Amino acid sequence: MKYNINIKKIDADAVIPTYGSEYAAGCDLYACLKEAVTIEPSSTLLIHTGIAMEIPEGFAGLIYARSGLASKKGLAPANKVGVVDADYRGEIMVALHNHSDKAATVEPKERIAQLVITPFVTAQFVETRELSDTVRGEGGFGSTGRL
Repeated sequence: MKYNINIKKIDADAVIPTYGSEYAAGCDLYACLKEAVTIEPSSTLLIHTGIAMEIPEGFAGLIYARSGLASKKGLAPANKVGVVDADYRGEIMVALHNHSDKAATVEPKERIAQLVITPFVTAQFVETRELSDTVRGEGGFGSTGRL
Protein backbone atom coordinates (compact mmCIF):
# COMPACT_ATOMS: atom_id res chain seq x y z
CA MET A 1 0.00 0.00 0.00
CA LYS A 2 1.42 3.40 -0.91
CA TYR A 3 0.19 6.81 0.23
CA ASN A 4 1.31 10.25 -0.81
CA ILE A 5 2.65 12.14 2.19
CA ASN A 6 3.02 15.90 1.84
CA ILE A 7 6.44 16.97 3.08
CA LYS A 8 7.93 20.41 3.56
CA LYS A 9 11.60 21.29 3.81
CA ILE A 10 12.06 23.75 6.67
CA ASP A 11 15.78 23.92 5.91
CA ALA A 12 17.15 23.94 2.36
CA ASP A 13 19.84 21.40 3.41
CA ALA A 14 17.26 18.86 4.63
CA VAL A 15 17.15 15.41 3.05
CA ILE A 16 13.76 13.95 2.12
CA PRO A 17 13.27 10.56 3.87
CA THR A 18 14.18 7.50 1.81
CA TYR A 19 13.46 3.79 1.97
CA GLY A 20 16.49 1.50 1.95
CA SER A 21 14.80 -1.27 0.00
CA GLU A 22 11.61 -2.05 -1.88
CA TYR A 23 9.95 -3.72 1.13
CA ALA A 24 11.38 -1.60 3.95
CA ALA A 25 8.75 -0.66 6.54
CA GLY A 26 10.65 2.35 7.81
CA CYS A 27 12.04 5.29 5.90
CA ASP A 28 15.33 6.81 6.99
CA LEU A 29 15.35 10.22 8.65
CA TYR A 30 18.48 12.32 8.10
CA ALA A 31 20.30 14.74 10.39
CA CYS A 32 19.99 18.33 9.21
CA LEU A 33 23.15 19.81 10.69
CA LYS A 34 25.54 22.54 9.56
CA GLU A 35 28.44 20.61 11.13
CA ALA A 36 29.04 17.36 12.97
CA VAL A 37 27.92 17.15 16.61
CA THR A 38 29.18 14.90 19.39
CA ILE A 39 26.90 13.18 21.87
CA GLU A 40 28.72 12.29 25.08
CA PRO A 41 28.10 8.96 26.86
CA SER A 42 24.76 8.82 28.69
CA SER A 43 23.73 12.14 27.10
CA THR A 44 20.87 13.11 24.82
CA LEU A 45 20.89 15.66 22.01
CA LEU A 46 17.95 16.88 19.95
CA ILE A 47 18.79 16.39 16.27
CA HIS A 48 16.89 18.36 13.63
CA THR A 49 15.74 16.76 10.37
CA GLY A 50 14.76 20.02 8.66
CA ILE A 51 11.44 18.56 7.49
CA ALA A 52 7.77 18.70 8.44
CA MET A 53 5.09 16.42 7.06
CA GLU A 54 1.36 15.96 6.77
CA ILE A 55 0.53 12.48 8.04
CA PRO A 56 -2.99 11.43 6.99
CA GLU A 57 -5.81 11.24 9.54
CA GLY A 58 -5.96 7.76 11.10
CA PHE A 59 -2.20 7.28 10.78
CA ALA A 60 0.80 8.08 12.97
CA GLY A 61 4.51 8.29 12.31
CA LEU A 62 6.50 6.11 14.70
CA ILE A 63 10.19 6.97 15.07
CA TYR A 64 12.42 4.00 15.82
CA ALA A 65 16.15 3.45 16.16
CA ARG A 66 18.18 2.46 13.12
CA SER A 67 19.71 -0.89 14.02
CA GLY A 68 23.11 0.00 12.53
CA LEU A 69 23.37 3.29 14.41
CA ALA A 70 22.29 1.66 17.66
CA SER A 71 24.66 -1.31 17.38
CA LYS A 72 27.70 0.56 16.00
CA LYS A 73 27.49 3.89 17.86
CA GLY A 74 25.07 3.19 20.71
CA LEU A 75 22.71 5.93 19.47
CA ALA A 76 18.93 5.49 19.66
CA PRO A 77 15.90 7.70 20.31
CA ALA A 78 15.84 8.67 23.99
CA ASN A 79 12.13 7.94 24.30
CA LYS A 80 12.59 4.55 22.55
CA VAL A 81 9.72 5.22 20.12
CA GLY A 82 8.72 8.72 19.10
CA VAL A 83 5.15 9.38 17.99
CA VAL A 84 4.30 11.94 15.31
CA ASP A 85 0.55 12.61 15.34
CA ALA A 86 -1.45 13.34 12.20
CA ASP A 87 -2.23 16.88 13.34
CA TYR A 88 1.41 17.85 14.03
CA ARG A 89 2.90 20.19 11.42
CA GLY A 90 6.16 21.19 13.08
CA GLU A 91 9.68 20.00 12.36
CA ILE A 92 10.39 16.32 12.95
CA MET A 93 13.21 16.07 15.49
CA VAL A 94 14.88 13.07 17.08
CA ALA A 95 16.19 13.09 20.65
CA LEU A 96 19.22 10.82 20.18
CA HIS A 97 20.62 9.23 23.33
CA ASN A 98 24.12 7.79 23.56
CA HIS A 99 23.82 4.45 25.39
CA SER A 100 27.52 3.67 24.98
CA ASP A 101 30.53 4.54 27.11
CA LYS A 102 32.20 6.48 24.27
CA ALA A 103 31.38 9.83 22.69
CA ALA A 104 29.59 9.41 19.34
CA THR A 105 29.57 11.80 16.42
CA VAL A 106 26.58 12.53 14.20
CA GLU A 107 27.48 13.87 10.78
CA PRO A 108 25.40 16.22 8.60
CA LYS A 109 22.97 14.20 6.44
CA GLU A 110 23.63 11.01 8.42
CA ARG A 111 20.69 8.62 8.78
CA ILE A 112 19.65 8.98 12.43
CA ALA A 113 16.35 7.11 12.84
CA GLN A 114 13.61 5.43 10.88
CA LEU A 115 10.00 6.50 10.54
CA VAL A 116 7.19 3.98 10.13
CA ILE A 117 3.84 5.41 9.07
CA THR A 118 1.13 3.17 10.43
CA PRO A 119 -2.65 3.16 10.93
CA PHE A 120 -4.01 3.21 14.47
CA VAL A 121 -7.28 2.78 16.31
CA THR A 122 -8.72 5.47 18.56
CA ALA A 123 -10.37 3.77 21.53
CA GLN A 124 -13.60 4.82 23.11
CA PHE A 125 -13.16 3.76 26.73
CA VAL A 126 -16.25 2.29 28.40
CA GLU A 127 -16.14 1.87 32.16
CA THR A 128 -17.45 -1.47 33.45
CA ARG A 129 -17.48 -3.39 36.73
CA GLU A 130 -16.30 -6.69 35.22
CA LEU A 131 -13.98 -7.78 32.41
CA SER A 132 -14.22 -11.04 30.49
CA ASP A 133 -12.20 -14.02 31.76
CA THR A 134 -9.09 -15.32 29.97
CA VAL A 135 -6.66 -18.15 30.66
CA ARG A 136 -3.98 -15.61 31.63
CA GLY A 137 -6.27 -13.58 33.85
CA GLU A 138 -4.33 -11.12 36.00
CA GLY A 139 -0.94 -12.78 35.43
CA GLY A 140 1.59 -9.98 35.00
CA PHE A 141 5.24 -9.76 33.98
CA GLY A 142 6.73 -13.18 33.27
CA SER A 143 3.42 -14.98 33.69
CA THR A 144 3.11 -16.39 30.16
CA GLY A 145 4.89 -19.46 28.81
CA ARG A 146 4.97 -21.33 32.14
CA LEU A 147 4.32 -25.07 32.11
